[in-house]
Amino acid sequence: MPIAERIEGGLYGLLIGDALGVPYEFHPPGEIPPQAEIELVPPAGFQRAHARVPPGTWSDDGAHALALLASLLHQGRLDLHDLGQRLVAWYEYGYMAVDWEVFDVGVQTSQAIHKLTTGTPAEQAGRTDEQANGNGSLMRVLPLALWHRGDDASLVADAQRQSLVTHGHLRSQLCCALYCLWARRTLQDADDPWASAVAALRAIHGSESLERAELEWSIRPDDEAEGRGSGYVVDCLRSARWAVQAGSYEQVVKAAISLGNDTDTTACVAGGIAGLRDGIDAIPERWRSHLRGQELVRPLVERLLRSRV
Repeated sequence: MPIAERIEGGLYGLLIGDALGVPYEFHPPGEIPPQAEIELVPPAGFQRAHARVPPGTWSDDGAHALALLASLLHQGRLDLHDLGQRLVAWYEYGYMAVDWEVFDVGVQTSQAIHKLTTGTPAEQAGRTDEQANGNGSLMRVLPLALWHRGDDASLVADAQRQSLVTHGHLRSQLCCALYCLWARRTLQDADDPWASAVAALRAIHGSESLERAELEWSIRPDDEAEGRGSGYVVDCLRSARWAVQAGSYEQVVKAAISLGNDTDTTACVAGGIAGLRDGIDAIPERWRSHLRGQELVRPLVERLLRSRV
Protein backbone atom coordinates (compact mmCIF):
# COMPACT_ATOMS: atom_id res chain seq x y z
CA MET A 1 0.00 0.00 0.00
CA PRO A 2 1.41 3.43 -0.88
CA ILE A 3 2.68 5.22 2.20
CA ALA A 4 0.60 8.28 1.32
CA GLU A 5 -2.62 6.26 1.69
CA ARG A 6 -1.51 5.03 5.10
CA ILE A 7 -0.49 8.46 6.38
CA GLU A 8 -3.79 9.87 5.20
CA GLY A 9 -5.52 6.93 6.84
CA GLY A 10 -3.77 7.66 10.12
CA LEU A 11 -4.82 11.29 10.25
CA TYR A 12 -8.37 10.70 9.10
CA GLY A 13 -8.54 7.62 11.30
CA LEU A 14 -7.79 9.81 14.31
CA LEU A 15 -10.34 12.48 13.40
CA ILE A 16 -13.14 10.09 12.50
CA GLY A 17 -12.57 7.98 15.60
CA ASP A 18 -12.82 11.16 17.65
CA ALA A 19 -15.99 12.36 15.89
CA LEU A 20 -17.59 8.93 16.12
CA GLY A 21 -16.94 8.78 19.85
CA VAL A 22 -18.20 12.27 20.73
CA PRO A 23 -21.92 11.43 21.20
CA TYR A 24 -21.14 8.47 23.47
CA GLU A 25 -18.75 10.20 25.86
CA PHE A 26 -19.29 9.96 29.64
CA HIS A 27 -21.56 6.92 29.36
CA PRO A 28 -20.53 3.75 31.21
CA PRO A 29 -20.02 0.64 29.07
CA GLY A 30 -23.42 -0.77 29.95
CA GLU A 31 -25.16 2.21 28.38
CA ILE A 32 -23.29 2.09 25.06
CA PRO A 33 -25.43 0.69 22.20
CA PRO A 34 -24.48 -2.63 20.58
CA GLN A 35 -21.52 -2.19 18.27
CA ALA A 36 -23.67 -2.72 15.17
CA GLU A 37 -25.63 0.40 16.15
CA ILE A 38 -22.68 2.68 16.89
CA GLU A 39 -22.71 5.38 14.21
CA LEU A 40 -22.11 9.13 13.91
CA VAL A 41 -25.81 9.50 14.72
CA PRO A 42 -26.63 7.25 17.72
CA PRO A 43 -29.77 5.13 17.72
CA ALA A 44 -33.08 6.74 18.64
CA GLY A 45 -33.52 7.23 22.35
CA PHE A 46 -29.83 7.32 23.20
CA GLN A 47 -28.94 10.31 25.40
CA ARG A 48 -26.16 11.96 23.41
CA ALA A 49 -23.27 13.70 25.07
CA HIS A 50 -22.69 17.19 23.64
CA ALA A 51 -26.21 17.12 22.21
CA ARG A 52 -25.81 20.49 20.46
CA VAL A 53 -22.73 19.35 18.52
CA PRO A 54 -23.62 18.23 14.97
CA PRO A 55 -22.74 14.62 14.09
CA GLY A 56 -19.35 14.21 12.43
CA THR A 57 -17.63 16.89 14.51
CA TRP A 58 -14.26 16.23 16.11
CA SER A 59 -13.58 17.43 19.64
CA ASP A 60 -10.54 18.92 21.36
CA ASP A 61 -8.63 15.75 20.42
CA GLY A 62 -8.78 16.41 16.70
CA ALA A 63 -8.32 20.16 17.06
CA HIS A 64 -5.13 19.72 19.11
CA ALA A 65 -3.76 17.11 16.71
CA LEU A 66 -4.31 19.48 13.78
CA ALA A 67 -2.76 22.35 15.74
CA LEU A 68 0.35 20.24 16.34
CA LEU A 69 0.51 19.24 12.69
CA ALA A 70 0.10 22.83 11.52
CA SER A 71 2.87 23.93 13.88
CA LEU A 72 5.26 21.24 12.66
CA LEU A 73 4.60 22.06 9.01
CA HIS A 74 4.94 25.81 9.54
CA GLN A 75 8.03 25.74 11.75
CA GLY A 76 9.78 22.75 10.20
CA ARG A 77 10.56 21.50 13.70
CA LEU A 78 8.90 20.97 17.05
CA ASP A 79 8.54 24.46 18.50
CA LEU A 80 6.88 24.32 21.91
CA HIS A 81 6.20 28.03 22.07
CA ASP A 82 4.44 27.95 18.71
CA LEU A 83 2.45 24.88 19.72
CA GLY A 84 1.45 26.54 22.97
CA GLN A 85 0.23 29.66 21.19
CA ARG A 86 -1.85 27.55 18.82
CA LEU A 87 -3.46 25.79 21.77
CA VAL A 88 -4.25 29.18 23.26
CA ALA A 89 -5.78 30.22 19.92
CA TRP A 90 -7.91 27.07 19.99
CA TYR A 91 -9.12 27.79 23.52
CA GLU A 92 -9.86 31.47 22.93
CA TYR A 93 -10.94 31.57 19.28
CA GLY A 94 -11.68 28.01 18.16
CA TYR A 95 -8.56 27.55 16.03
CA MET A 96 -8.74 24.16 14.28
CA ALA A 97 -12.15 23.48 15.81
CA VAL A 98 -15.07 22.77 13.49
CA ASP A 99 -17.21 25.90 13.18
CA TRP A 100 -14.77 27.59 15.59
CA GLU A 101 -16.72 26.02 18.44
CA VAL A 102 -14.74 24.74 21.44
CA PHE A 103 -16.20 22.04 23.69
CA ASP A 104 -15.00 19.25 25.99
CA VAL A 105 -11.95 20.99 27.48
CA GLY A 106 -9.81 18.82 29.77
CA VAL A 107 -9.02 20.15 33.25
CA GLN A 108 -5.25 19.78 33.00
CA THR A 109 -5.22 21.26 29.51
CA SER A 110 -7.25 24.29 30.57
CA GLN A 111 -4.92 24.83 33.52
CA ALA A 112 -1.88 24.68 31.24
CA ILE A 113 -3.44 27.08 28.74
CA HIS A 114 -4.16 29.54 31.53
CA LYS A 115 -0.48 29.40 32.47
CA LEU A 116 0.47 30.03 28.85
CA THR A 117 -1.72 33.11 28.72
CA THR A 118 -0.01 34.51 31.83
CA GLY A 119 3.51 34.11 30.45
CA THR A 120 4.63 30.69 31.64
CA PRO A 121 7.08 29.17 29.12
CA ALA A 122 5.47 26.37 27.11
CA GLU A 123 7.89 23.73 28.38
CA GLN A 124 6.81 24.51 31.94
CA ALA A 125 3.06 24.89 31.45
CA GLY A 126 1.97 21.29 32.00
CA ARG A 127 1.56 20.05 35.54
CA THR A 128 4.19 17.55 36.66
CA ASP A 129 2.48 15.92 39.65
CA GLU A 130 1.45 12.28 39.44
CA GLN A 131 -2.27 13.14 39.60
CA ALA A 132 -1.94 15.11 36.34
CA ASN A 133 -1.74 12.14 33.98
CA GLY A 134 -4.76 12.59 31.76
CA ASN A 135 -4.60 11.65 28.08
CA GLY A 136 -4.53 15.20 26.69
CA SER A 137 -1.03 15.03 25.24
CA LEU A 138 -1.43 11.46 23.97
CA MET A 139 -4.55 12.30 21.98
CA ARG A 140 -2.76 14.90 19.83
CA VAL A 141 0.68 13.35 19.27
CA LEU A 142 0.14 11.11 16.22
CA PRO A 143 0.92 13.84 13.64
CA LEU A 144 4.42 14.05 15.10
CA ALA A 145 5.06 10.43 14.15
CA LEU A 146 3.62 11.00 10.67
CA TRP A 147 5.76 14.11 10.08
CA HIS A 148 9.02 13.06 11.77
CA ARG A 149 11.96 11.93 9.65
CA GLY A 150 14.56 11.58 12.41
CA ASP A 151 15.73 8.39 14.09
CA ASP A 152 13.85 6.68 16.90
CA ALA A 153 15.72 8.50 19.65
CA SER A 154 14.91 11.87 18.10
CA LEU A 155 11.25 10.91 17.69
CA VAL A 156 11.07 9.81 21.33
CA ALA A 157 12.69 13.04 22.53
CA ASP A 158 10.24 15.16 20.56
CA ALA A 159 7.24 13.08 21.61
CA GLN A 160 8.17 13.59 25.25
CA ARG A 161 8.85 17.30 24.79
CA GLN A 162 5.51 18.04 23.12
CA SER A 163 3.78 16.55 26.15
CA LEU A 164 5.32 19.17 28.44
CA VAL A 165 3.03 21.90 27.13
CA THR A 166 -0.03 20.40 28.84
CA HIS A 167 1.05 17.21 30.66
CA GLY A 168 4.51 17.39 32.16
CA HIS A 169 4.71 14.18 34.20
CA LEU A 170 7.16 11.58 32.92
CA ARG A 171 4.39 8.98 32.64
CA SER A 172 2.47 11.06 30.12
CA GLN A 173 5.67 11.80 28.25
CA LEU A 174 6.52 8.11 27.93
CA CYS A 175 3.03 7.14 26.81
CA CYS A 176 3.39 9.68 23.99
CA ALA A 177 6.81 8.31 23.09
CA LEU A 178 5.63 4.69 23.05
CA TYR A 179 2.59 5.60 20.97
CA CYS A 180 4.73 7.40 18.39
CA LEU A 181 7.05 4.40 18.11
CA TRP A 182 4.02 2.12 17.81
CA ALA A 183 2.73 4.31 14.98
CA ARG A 184 6.13 4.32 13.27
CA ARG A 185 6.44 0.52 13.48
CA THR A 186 2.90 0.17 12.15
CA LEU A 187 3.82 2.37 9.20
CA GLN A 188 6.94 0.23 8.68
CA ASP A 189 4.90 -3.00 8.64
CA ALA A 190 6.73 -4.52 11.59
CA ASP A 191 5.59 -8.06 12.39
CA ASP A 192 4.56 -6.95 15.89
CA PRO A 193 4.51 -3.14 15.94
CA TRP A 194 3.77 -2.87 19.67
CA ALA A 195 6.54 -5.24 20.76
CA SER A 196 9.00 -3.59 18.40
CA ALA A 197 8.08 -0.16 19.77
CA VAL A 198 8.55 -1.35 23.36
CA ALA A 199 11.96 -2.83 22.54
CA ALA A 200 13.04 0.41 20.88
CA LEU A 201 11.93 2.54 23.82
CA ARG A 202 13.77 0.27 26.24
CA ALA A 203 16.93 0.54 24.16
CA ILE A 204 16.70 4.34 24.10
CA HIS A 205 16.11 4.62 27.85
CA GLY A 206 18.71 2.41 29.49
CA SER A 207 17.93 -0.01 32.29
CA GLU A 208 19.13 2.35 35.05
CA SER A 209 17.19 5.43 33.92
CA LEU A 210 14.19 7.04 35.58
CA GLU A 211 12.36 6.68 32.27
CA ARG A 212 12.90 2.93 32.24
CA ALA A 213 11.71 2.58 35.82
CA GLU A 214 8.56 4.57 35.04
CA LEU A 215 7.94 2.53 31.89
CA GLU A 216 8.18 -0.80 33.66
CA TRP A 217 6.41 0.20 36.87
CA SER A 218 3.49 2.31 35.68
CA ILE A 219 2.95 1.57 31.97
CA ARG A 220 3.91 -2.14 32.13
CA PRO A 221 4.01 -2.59 28.35
CA ASP A 222 4.39 -6.39 28.52
CA ASP A 223 1.04 -6.83 30.27
CA GLU A 224 -1.81 -8.26 28.25
CA ALA A 225 -3.82 -5.57 26.49
CA GLU A 226 -6.97 -4.60 28.35
CA GLY A 227 -9.69 -2.06 27.79
CA ARG A 228 -11.17 0.32 30.35
CA GLY A 229 -11.72 3.49 28.34
CA SER A 230 -10.87 5.96 31.08
CA GLY A 231 -9.17 9.33 30.67
CA TYR A 232 -6.03 8.17 32.51
CA VAL A 233 -3.18 8.20 30.02
CA VAL A 234 -2.01 4.63 30.70
CA ASP A 235 -5.56 3.26 30.50
CA CYS A 236 -6.10 5.14 27.26
CA LEU A 237 -2.98 3.68 25.67
CA ARG A 238 -3.80 0.17 26.88
CA SER A 239 -7.40 0.51 25.73
CA ALA A 240 -6.25 1.58 22.27
CA ARG A 241 -3.93 -1.42 22.09
CA TRP A 242 -6.81 -3.69 23.10
CA ALA A 243 -9.16 -2.16 20.55
CA VAL A 244 -6.67 -2.38 17.67
CA GLN A 245 -6.84 -6.16 17.98
CA ALA A 246 -10.56 -6.12 17.12
CA GLY A 247 -10.09 -6.34 13.34
CA SER A 248 -10.92 -3.79 10.65
CA TYR A 249 -10.85 -0.03 11.17
CA GLU A 250 -14.60 -0.01 11.76
CA GLN A 251 -14.35 -2.84 14.29
CA VAL A 252 -11.45 -1.09 16.06
CA VAL A 253 -13.18 2.24 16.66
CA LYS A 254 -16.45 0.58 17.62
CA ALA A 255 -14.61 -1.64 20.09
CA ALA A 256 -12.96 1.46 21.56
CA ILE A 257 -16.32 3.20 21.97
CA SER A 258 -17.88 0.07 23.51
CA LEU A 259 -15.58 0.63 26.52
CA GLY A 260 -17.58 3.75 27.40
CA ASN A 261 -16.33 6.72 29.41
CA ASP A 262 -13.76 8.71 27.37
CA THR A 263 -15.07 7.31 24.11
CA ASP A 264 -13.88 10.04 21.76
CA THR A 265 -10.26 9.90 22.90
CA THR A 266 -10.03 6.11 23.07
CA ALA A 267 -11.44 5.87 19.53
CA CYS A 268 -9.16 8.72 18.39
CA VAL A 269 -5.99 7.03 19.70
CA ALA A 270 -6.98 3.56 18.46
CA GLY A 271 -8.35 4.88 15.18
CA GLY A 272 -5.10 6.60 14.32
CA ILE A 273 -3.20 3.32 14.53
CA ALA A 274 -5.88 1.36 12.66
CA GLY A 275 -5.95 4.00 9.92
CA LEU A 276 -2.18 3.81 9.56
CA ARG A 277 -2.32 0.03 9.40
CA ASP A 278 -5.18 -0.25 6.91
CA GLY A 279 -5.03 2.98 4.86
CA ILE A 280 -7.58 5.63 4.01
CA ASP A 281 -9.74 3.38 1.82
CA ALA A 282 -10.38 1.04 4.74
CA ILE A 283 -12.27 3.78 6.59
CA PRO A 284 -15.97 3.50 5.70
CA GLU A 285 -17.04 6.04 3.09
CA ARG A 286 -20.19 6.87 5.05
CA TRP A 287 -17.96 8.24 7.82
CA ARG A 288 -15.41 9.94 5.58
CA SER A 289 -18.07 11.78 3.61
CA HIS A 290 -19.81 13.01 6.76
CA LEU A 291 -16.74 14.20 8.63
CA ARG A 292 -17.18 17.93 9.14
CA GLY A 293 -14.32 20.43 8.87
CA GLN A 294 -12.80 18.93 5.71
CA GLU A 295 -11.62 22.39 4.66
CA LEU A 296 -9.29 22.39 7.69
CA VAL A 297 -7.95 18.89 7.15
CA ARG A 298 -7.34 18.65 3.42
CA PRO A 299 -4.68 21.37 3.08
CA LEU A 300 -2.74 19.96 6.03
CA VAL A 301 -2.87 16.43 4.61
CA GLU A 302 -1.54 17.67 1.27
CA ARG A 303 1.28 19.64 2.93
CA LEU A 304 2.17 16.68 5.12
CA LEU A 305 2.40 14.34 2.13
CA ARG A 306 4.53 16.86 0.20
CA SER A 307 6.87 17.16 3.19
CA ARG A 308 7.62 13.43 3.02
CA VAL A 309 8.51 13.37 -0.70
